[in-house]
Amino acid sequence: METAVTHFIILGVISGLTNGAGVLPDGPLNAAVGGTVMFTTTLARQEKPFSSVSWNFEYEDRITFFPSTGSLQLRNLSLHDSGEYTVNINQPGEAQKNGIIRLDVYERISGASVKPSINLPIEGNSVNLSCEAAGSLLNRTWMKDGSDLIPANNIILQDNNRVLSFHPLKKTDSGQYSCNISNPVSSGAANYNMVVNYGPENLQITGPSEISVGQTLTLTCSAEATPSARYTWTLNGTEIHNSSVFTEDNVELSDSGNYTCQALNNVTGRALSAVHGLSITERTSGASVKPSINLPIERNPVNLICEAAGSFLSRTWMKDGSDLIPANNIILQDNNRVLSFQPLKKTDTGQYSCNIKNPVSNGAANYNMVVNYGPENLQITGPSEISVGQTLTLTCSAESTPSARYTWTLNGTEIHNSSVFTEDNVELSDSGNYTCQAMNRITGRALSVVHGLSITDKTLKCSAGCIAGIMITALVICGAAAGGGYILYLGLTDATEDSAYLVMETLRTPSQTVT
Repeated sequence: METAVTHFIILGVISGLTNGAGVLPDGPLNAAVGGTVMFTTTLARQEKPFSSVSWNFEYEDRITFFPSTGSLQLRNLSLHDSGEYTVNINQPGEAQKNGIIRLDVYERISGASVKPSINLPIEGNSVNLSCEAAGSLLNRTWMKDGSDLIPANNIILQDNNRVLSFHPLKKTDSGQYSCNISNPVSSGAANYNMVVNYGPENLQITGPSEISVGQTLTLTCSAEATPSARYTWTLNGTEIHNSSVFTEDNVELSDSGNYTCQALNNVTGRALSAVHGLSITERTSGASVKPSINLPIERNPVNLICEAAGSFLSRTWMKDGSDLIPANNIILQDNNRVLSFQPLKKTDTGQYSCNIKNPVSNGAANYNMVVNYGPENLQITGPSEISVGQTLTLTCSAESTPSARYTWTLNGTEIHNSSVFTEDNVELSDSGNYTCQAMNRITGRALSVVHGLSITDKTLKCSAGCIAGIMITALVICGAAAGGGYILYLGLTDATEDSAYLVMETLRTPSQTVT
């Protein structure tokens, strides 16, 4: 039975004892402001009430007493409730039982935040991150990017870990910082994503130091900086552009000189410059490789002609990145200006490069030659015999550039236009000669191949009385087969069931014809 305590309560504070003793467990008890705490004795539940139970405080409106054990519940806690509590319990015929325990009441942590001492952290400067929160605080720990923070030469923890100081900042200090705050009754955390502004540094200009008149000049200026740097270009002291990339089409001799790129960081206020010298001369230009015909075809002749503007001394040819070696069908003419193929072979397919040089410049041009050929090595893959009701798949393939176009005919009738022919639930009438024709629309050449197919029907049944008729029919058709055409024969598939199957197969063998 729970009753509100109205007597046996004596207000008092006993100092010097901090742990539970006697009929109370070891302490301390931890509780939050506004919460509830239970002072539970170690006594077993009593059938008869104690003679007296005396607790050393008087909070009649906030407590509930449990007479059977002498335990007490205290509600609506405040910070002032922190302290040591004692109980004296008397029972007839027994010595007095005493207990003491400490209660610590804490404010819950709230409003955790991490704030920097400056809004824009800059490399080389100092900055503090302050971890603040409301409540009774006992412990703060810091993390960076999800891992425990390890102080370094420039990182110091101050004011019982409340302040994380950087003296000075490094660009590698950028990251997400987390402050974890805890006390015995609650915990909290706050994050701050610190971006260290730095640079510019490692400024460089990439681009040619010499180009020819009429070409396009592209110079790229790059630097490491946070935030990104702003770039300004000058040519021989005159401002010409505001961007990291400077481009000039159709350059002239007057575009020669010193190109200066300045990178400026608006946050750090720092600037850095680099100079790039450029010389412009009249050089070899307009190099090209053109074929004598647009669509080279195997076994036909073709010439590749290497042209360019300027004064030339030498031309050299390469194929697929290696020096070209003339062969029986490959001839160099007109001081290497013309590369002649007489005739073309399909192995002549590849990328041809013409490299042109004179004393002040060089140039190159490429031509990717695709030799059109075929079709050749035409073949059909697929079954030569299947049963009625099955699915037929025949695949026609040939070597050809460009890819061949395929046409299927069955016994002379066109049935399909694709490399793969499929027919579901075949019937006896689907037997015969399947012809695949491969056609190359560029070479104009065509190639055909024939595939014979026999289809069997194993579902036909025959009684013992019809066997003689079947044999006669088979003999008649076998006689006709001597002159060509098809064989129709009947055989038993299961002697015990008098069943038979009918087969029609072509006597023609696969062949290829070229048109």
